[in-house]
Amino acid sequence: MMNYPLTLAQILEHAHRIHGDKQVTTLLPDGTLHRYNYIALYERVKRLANAITQLGIQRGDRVATYASNTYQHLELYYAIPCIGAVLHPLNVRLSPLQLAQIVGEAEDKLIFVDNGFTAQSKAFQ
Repeated sequence: MMNYPLTLAQILEHAHRIHGDKQVTTLLPDGTLHRYNYIALYERVKRLANAITQLGIQRGDRVATYASNTYQHLELYYAIPCIGAVLHPLNVRLSPLQLAQIVGEAEDKLIFVDNGFTAQSKAFQ
Protein backbone atom coordinates (compact mmCIF):
# COMPACT_ATOMS: atom_id res chain seq x y z
CA MET A 1 0.00 0.00 0.00
CA MET A 2 1.32 3.44 -0.94
CA ASN A 3 1.27 6.32 1.50
CA TYR A 4 0.54 8.88 -1.19
CA PRO A 5 -1.42 9.02 -4.45
CA LEU A 6 0.48 8.00 -7.58
CA THR A 7 0.18 11.10 -9.75
CA LEU A 8 2.10 12.40 -12.74
CA ALA A 9 3.80 14.88 -10.43
CA GLN A 10 5.02 12.00 -8.26
CA ILE A 11 6.20 10.04 -11.30
CA LEU A 12 8.10 13.06 -12.63
CA GLU A 13 9.63 13.72 -9.20
CA HIS A 14 10.75 10.07 -8.98
CA ALA A 15 12.32 10.15 -12.45
CA HIS A 16 14.12 13.39 -11.56
CA ARG A 17 15.38 12.13 -8.22
CA ILE A 18 16.27 8.52 -9.05
CA HIS A 19 16.96 8.54 -12.79
CA GLY A 20 18.03 12.15 -13.32
CA ASP A 21 21.06 11.35 -15.44
CA LYS A 22 19.20 8.93 -17.75
CA GLN A 23 18.53 10.16 -21.28
CA VAL A 24 15.18 11.01 -22.83
CA THR A 25 15.49 10.75 -26.62
CA THR A 26 12.99 12.05 -29.15
CA LEU A 27 12.96 11.64 -32.93
CA LEU A 28 11.98 15.04 -34.28
CA PRO A 29 9.87 15.49 -37.44
CA ASP A 30 12.96 16.55 -39.40
CA GLY A 31 14.64 13.22 -38.59
CA THR A 32 17.13 14.53 -36.02
CA LEU A 33 17.35 13.25 -32.47
CA HIS A 34 16.82 15.46 -29.45
CA ARG A 35 18.43 14.24 -26.23
CA TYR A 36 18.32 15.48 -22.68
CA ASN A 37 18.07 13.91 -19.25
CA TYR A 38 15.30 13.66 -16.68
CA ILE A 39 16.77 16.52 -14.67
CA ALA A 40 16.39 18.84 -17.67
CA LEU A 41 12.91 17.44 -18.37
CA TYR A 42 11.88 18.09 -14.78
CA GLU A 43 13.17 21.65 -14.81
CA ARG A 44 11.52 22.43 -18.15
CA VAL A 45 8.19 20.95 -17.02
CA LYS A 46 8.25 23.06 -13.85
CA ARG A 47 8.94 26.24 -15.87
CA LEU A 48 6.26 25.33 -18.41
CA ALA A 49 3.72 24.64 -15.66
CA ASN A 50 4.48 28.05 -14.17
CA ALA A 51 4.10 29.73 -17.57
CA ILE A 52 0.76 28.02 -18.18
CA THR A 53 -0.43 29.18 -14.77
CA GLN A 54 0.72 32.73 -15.59
CA LEU A 55 -1.50 32.57 -18.68
CA GLY A 56 -4.47 32.22 -16.34
CA ILE A 57 -5.05 28.47 -16.62
CA GLN A 58 -6.55 27.08 -13.43
CA ARG A 59 -7.40 23.70 -11.95
CA GLY A 60 -10.07 22.03 -14.08
CA ASP A 61 -9.50 24.15 -17.20
CA ARG A 62 -9.09 22.19 -20.43
CA VAL A 63 -5.87 22.71 -22.38
CA ALA A 64 -5.55 21.20 -25.86
CA THR A 65 -2.41 20.09 -27.63
CA TYR A 66 -2.09 19.74 -31.40
CA ALA A 67 1.39 18.40 -31.87
CA SER A 68 3.74 15.64 -32.95
CA ASN A 69 5.18 13.14 -30.50
CA THR A 70 8.20 15.24 -29.47
CA TYR A 71 9.93 16.24 -26.25
CA GLN A 72 7.90 19.48 -26.19
CA HIS A 73 4.69 17.47 -26.28
CA LEU A 74 6.01 15.23 -23.49
CA GLU A 75 6.63 18.33 -21.40
CA LEU A 76 3.05 19.45 -21.96
CA TYR A 77 1.82 15.96 -21.01
CA TYR A 78 3.37 16.49 -17.59
CA ALA A 79 2.95 20.24 -17.08
CA ILE A 80 -0.78 20.50 -17.82
CA PRO A 81 -2.00 17.78 -15.41
CA CYS A 82 0.57 18.78 -12.78
CA ILE A 83 -1.18 22.14 -12.35
CA GLY A 84 -4.57 20.43 -12.15
CA ALA A 85 -5.71 21.31 -15.65
CA VAL A 86 -7.16 18.73 -18.03
CA LEU A 87 -4.95 17.67 -20.92
CA HIS A 88 -6.90 17.43 -24.19
CA PRO A 89 -4.76 16.07 -27.03
CA LEU A 90 -6.18 16.71 -30.48
CA ASN A 91 -5.84 14.08 -33.19
CA VAL A 92 -3.66 15.46 -35.99
CA ARG A 93 -5.38 13.11 -38.47
CA LEU A 94 -8.80 14.73 -38.13
CA SER A 95 -10.14 17.32 -40.55
CA PRO A 96 -10.21 21.01 -39.59
CA LEU A 97 -14.02 20.84 -39.41
CA GLN A 98 -13.90 17.91 -36.99
CA LEU A 99 -11.25 19.63 -34.89
CA ALA A 100 -13.24 22.86 -34.75
CA GLN A 101 -16.26 20.96 -33.45
CA ILE A 102 -14.20 19.07 -30.86
CA VAL A 103 -12.45 22.22 -29.61
CA GLY A 104 -15.78 24.05 -29.40
CA GLU A 105 -17.46 21.27 -27.45
CA ALA A 106 -14.49 20.82 -25.13
CA GLU A 107 -14.34 24.55 -24.40
CA ASP A 108 -10.55 24.47 -24.37
CA LYS A 109 -9.12 27.56 -22.67
CA LEU A 110 -5.75 27.24 -24.39
CA ILE A 111 -4.41 25.31 -27.38
CA PHE A 112 -0.74 24.49 -27.86
CA VAL A 113 0.08 24.02 -31.55
CA ASP A 114 3.26 22.43 -32.89
CA ASN A 115 5.00 24.62 -35.52
CA GLY A 116 4.43 21.88 -38.09
CA PHE A 117 0.65 22.15 -37.70
CA THR A 118 0.20 25.93 -37.67
CA ALA A 119 -1.52 26.08 -41.06
CA GLN A 120 -4.03 23.31 -40.20
CA SER A 121 -4.79 24.84 -36.81
CA LYS A 122 -6.02 28.15 -38.26
CA ALA A 123 -9.30 26.45 -39.15
CA PHE A 124 -10.20 25.69 -35.54
CA GLN A 125 -8.66 28.49 -33.51
